[in-house]
Formats: sequence, structure tokens, C-alpha cells
Amino acid sequence: MKRMHRQCGFTLIELMIVVAVISIMAALALPNYLRYRAQSRTAEARTNLGGIFVSEISFFGENTRFGSFSETGFGLAGSANRYSYRSPAVGGNAGSANIVGADFVPAGFGTVTGENSVVTSAANTVSGSAGFTATATADLDNDPTLDQWHVNDLKQNLQNPDTNDVSG
Repeated sequence: MKRMHRQCGFTLIELMIVVAVISIMAALALPNYLRYRAQSRTAEARTNLGGIFVSEISFFGENTRFGSFSETGFGLAGSANRYSYRSPAVGGNAGSANIVGADFVPAGFGTVTGENSVVTSAANTVSGSAGFTATATADLDNDPTLDQWHVNDLKQNLQNPDTNDVSG
């Protein structure tokens, strides 16, 4: 007597249903993932601006004025930065001379289509001298709106961006 072997497996329709369900799940999850990734990258700006604040305050304690990146000794750990950073110009002037390495650090990844917004710094309320403002600018989500952050000598605006459309 011959034994009938029953074939096991999935039908084509069952496989197509599984593929359709996975595609729908991916279509729903991908935009949320991309937004979450862009939001997490804004931590770079807050961390580096916090470091700039510390180096500027330390420099001010020794020289009674604020300085540029080259004067304060601030440097990034590598070339993997996504933001471009600007500090007061050499000599602590409120303007910016755009000297790479001295008062301007370009982004290591991507390009910034616009310039950093230079936020006008108010006078330091503690000492009465001119304050400093350092800015960070990037385009994390490849749209016309730049993501910009700044910190000043009063350590304001490290939690709220100037313009940042990736947090919404």
C-alpha cells in the first residue's frame, strides 16, 4: 500500500498577505523613525554649545572678555559634526569674521545652504561688558528650514531652538 505524503507549506496567497501586512507596518513606522533620529541628532548642538559656554566663561574669567574658538581652546572631538558652529570673532568682537577654526567650524557631514544666524548678544548683566553668542546651524531633514540653536553668556536657549522643524 502506498502512503500518501501530505505536502506542507504556505500558499502564494498567504505569502502575499504577509508581505502586504509587513509593507503597511513599515510605511507607518518609517516616518516616525526618521523624525526620532533627527530629534536625537539635535543633542549634538546642545552638547557642543554647552561646551562652548563653559570654555567662554572660563576664558572670560582669565581675560575679562569673551574670545573666539581659537582663543578659548574649544575644539570638536572629531570631524563627524552635523552642525556648523560660530562664536564671536577673534578678539571677542560681536561680529563674525568667518575664519574656519578660529570663529567658525563647518559641518563635517552635509552642507548648510544658509549662513548661521548671528543672534545679537546683549550686554552681560553681571559684569556690564559685552556678552557672547555662539550659534549652531544644520539642515538635518533636507528641507528649506534650517535647524538653528544658540547660547549666550547667560546660558539661555539651550532647551529651545531658534528654528527647528524636526522636533514636531
